[in-house]
Amino acid sequence: MTTLAEAPPRTGLATGAAAVTVVLWASSFVAIRHVGTEISAGALSLARLGLGSIFLGVLLFTRSRPTAVRRWPSQRDWLPLIACGVLWFGVYNIALNEAERRLDAGTSAMLVHIAPLLIAVLAGLGLGEGFPRQLVIGGLVAFAGIVIIGTSTSSGRAETWGVVLCVIAAISYAVGVVTQKPLLSRLPAAEVTWLACTIGAVVCLPFAPTLVDELRTADASTIWWVVYLAAFPTALGFTTWAFALRRTSAGRMGVTVYAVPVVAIVLGWLFLGETPAVLALAGGALCLTGVAISRRSA
Repeated sequence: MTTLAEAPPRTGLATGAAAVTVVLWASSFVAIRHVGTEISAGALSLARLGLGSIFLGVLLFTRSRPTAVRRWPSQRDWLPLIACGVLWFGVYNIALNEAERRLDAGTSAMLVHIAPLLIAVLAGLGLGEGFPRQLVIGGLVAFAGIVIIGTSTSSGRAETWGVVLCVIAAISYAVGVVTQKPLLSRLPAAEVTWLACTIGAVVCLPFAPTLVDELRTADASTIWWVVYLAAFPTALGFTTWAFALRRTSAGRMGVTVYAVPVVAIVLGWLFLGETPAVLALAGGALCLTGVAISRRSA
């Protein structure tokens, strides 16, 4: 019998799941830009994670699953689960939402996307993944693309506290991914995602009174954008991420998300009428090149 830890690689499915994650996470930038005018950072984080937890819970407990993969986390699983939930789902969302109120999109993207390099380093040192040549080269090429995108879209104003918040978000993101990776060899992706999302929602509970007050005056379209953020970039996007992460290295998956700001630029172009600078397009091409290099077989 094939166990959870011995599941077949299914590289094609993992690549497809990673692509879905990239598109959904990129679309969240469009949604957050609209919602942020009426819902504050902490309240938005609570609404997104709270609804996301509900959606994931319904999916998890209503579908039939093989008995072989039905198990509650063991004692050793809880510390990394809590770390992932608190840092990646809780702290990351709050810090990034608040940072984007102080920094322009280009600067925010450049700062937050130091996370994939941190993931590669932490996974190489802490998870024994090492530093494959193609991963290192691809990561550096993609990071150069992020710097170009940030330079071309930045307004030149970088508030210190906003920079600090972006760095906090990036570190939380990286540590959360590295703590999540070992869990996926022992637990189903949907279960890990639901538990981490629920923990993140609990972290955000102090913002509940603010959320209630802001929802009373929010437009219907704003509320629907919040539902979209919870159902797709959060519930579905983090599940497809975990599915792909279980089938590849943390370092390689980290570099893959360098494509997120590229797709976000395209979506902003299509739906918000924000024409990207030529330099940003060049940076996007570098990002995609770096991702392609990192995901090539040695």
